Amino acid sequence: MRIYTATARFDTGRPLTNEELFKVAPSIFATTAHHSRSDRFQPIPTIAVLDQLRKEGFEPVGAKQAMAREGDRRDYAKHLIRLRRFDNVKAYQVGDTICEILLKNANDGTSAYDLLAGLFRIRCMNSLVSQESTIETVKVRHSGDVASKVIEGTYSVLSEAQKSLAAPDQWSRITLTEREREAFGASARLLRFGDADGNTDTPITPAQMVRPRRRDDMANDLWTTFNVAQENAIRGGLRAIGRDANNRPRRVTTRGVNGIDQDVKLNRALFTLAAEMAKLKGVPLAA
Repeated sequence: MRIYTATARFDTGRPLTNEELFKVAPSIFATTAHHSRSDRFQPIPTIAVLDQLRKEGFEPVGAKQAMAREGDRRDYAKHLIRLRRFDNVKAYQVGDTICEILLKNANDGTSAYDLLAGLFRIRCMNSLVSQESTIETVKVRHSGDVASKVIEGTYSVLSEAQKSLAAPDQWSRITLTEREREAFGASARLLRFGDADGNTDTPITPAQMVRPRRRDDMANDLWTTFNVAQENAIRGGLRAIGRDANNRPRRVTTRGVNGIDQDVKLNRALFTLAAEMAKLKGVPLAA
């Protein structure tokens, strides 16, 4: 997921400060609701939640804010924070998979308060990572008593996420045939480019969805195939020759996924796809 800032490094292990968070996502600090909300809408100040999570050992390591169509919504817009525990810090290495908490919220009515668990694979020792999954989620509506649900929800999400840390080891032992890799690529292509009816007119092929970008990913196991498809789907940059409205050839380059909701939805779908492939191969994810 492309929500890391340059300060969220694995070699220094330093969390983000409030000043750094404010620069990339000022709506984190909103304490009131946008004026368009009714009296029934109860704002959930993300900074207040974050302060509580910090007391529980979670620290922010990445943040992103959605673009607001209306200027006065900027300070209340949808945002996403990544949090990691720092009370048991270890030396990270390239290729490690770690578990983090994702907090999504908005005080302009565009999002409920969402807690999600994510697995992230370190691709280099600075800010370049890719999200491997979003597993469990807890939603809290902007009404009623919300404060008591936050910390409880965090630990519920984290507990479920720990189970999925078995995926890298289990899936790396599952060898896929060329036909299975092609099927995985076809499904990933549909998830990324398909419409509501399951149709897609992109010239990008299933083979491109599972084509490695680096030598280290030249393997035919499920874990590697999943990583490759996830990166190709999220980062964009795939090229092909398509046809325009007049049937003339035109070059096509896929765009990266930048929207918060689209990013989370696509990552979850790809993780589910890989989990289903593992089941078909007789290796369900261990609980």
